[in-house]
Amino acid sequence: MSSEDDSDRIFKALADHRRRAILDAIKDEPKTTGQLVAMFPEIDRCTVMLHIRVLADAGLIVPRREGRERWNHLNALPIKEIHDRWIGDYARNAVSMMSRLKDALEA
Repeated sequence: MSSEDDSDRIFKALADHRRRAILDAIKDEPKTTGQLVAMFPEIDRCTVMLHIRVLADAGLIVPRREGRERWNHLNALPIKEIHDRWIGDYARNAVSMMSRLKDALEA
């Protein structure tokens, strides 16, 4: 699979606000699927599990089964790769443009 396909999958996974909320929920420590379901009472269990599966398919969540529980761990590496590829370069470019603008205005 190409890295372009991986990027598309990651961006699509991050496009939904509920999936981003799930990632926020497991940012500091893994949570069981049941704990995540309880955090989103406005949507049913199947929908939460579907969101978890989309995140797992994108490589953003690594599920681990321990006995009867399924623990969902954050894999931040794909987000870092997106940052390095897209955000970092654009941010550096924007800062450089702002610096040139500042220099031009001061001259």
